[in-house]
Amino acid sequence: MNNSKASEPHGIVFDIQRASLHDGPGLRTTVFLKGCPLRCAWCHNPESQRRAPEVGLSGKVYGRSMTVEEVMETVRSDRSFYETSGGGLTISGGEPTVQYAFCQALLFAAKLEGIHTCLDTCGQVSTERLRELLPLVDLFHFDLKYWEPEGHRRWTGVDGALILRNLEMLVEAGARIHLRCPIVPGVNDSEAHAAFLAEWERRPEIELLERLPYHSIGNAKYEDLAMPVPAFEI
Repeated sequence: MNNSKASEPHGIVFDIQRASLHDGPGLRTTVFLKGCPLRCAWCHNPESQRRAPEVGLSGKVYGRSMTVEEVMETVRSDRSFYETSGGGLTISGGEPTVQYAFCQALLFAAKLEGIHTCLDTCGQVSTERLRELLPLVDLFHFDLKYWEPEGHRRWTGVDGALILRNLEMLVEAGARIHLRCPIVPGVNDSEAHAAFLAEWERRPEIELLERLPYHSIGNAKYEDLAMPVPAFEI
């Protein structure tokens, strides 16, 4: 490996989905980075939780080291689709800011080439770091999972206070924000949570609020990684 490549930021990527229709406007290339500070009880990407690559019982490898340029080769190859559909690059996870330097470098590379960027974040990241990313992000997909601290900690592992502070910071900064809100049976399908989401939905700074139904697509990956499978009614 030459010195220039060795000095490039490397990230652990567990998937790259091309021609995605659900991760922002237009056709998008979605890059999924490993690592997450939350442990949501309903997580449908359990392979995203730990930062390091993993090998499942099946022998499948979850995660590989890539450089920014290696990722951009794939992103760049779909440029014609971005231009015709208004799409671009979405960085997701896990929580992409866990790999902060790589996430920042990837956003910068995309912006340098005029590619629209979307950051899919749970908001559990230092406010200073999130503020640093503002000039590089055209659209934030921001998760809202629970309306009050005790339940938020029970179901995700954190109380949600930093998440709400960061959301307010983005609002005050004039960022474009789409809120993405999973509705999980027996967890947050309540009148209290519905009222909480309705308050945010009424705020003019929020461009869109999506209520996402729970699904069990990720259960096979729990089994492959020898992790307890979530048990929620669908």
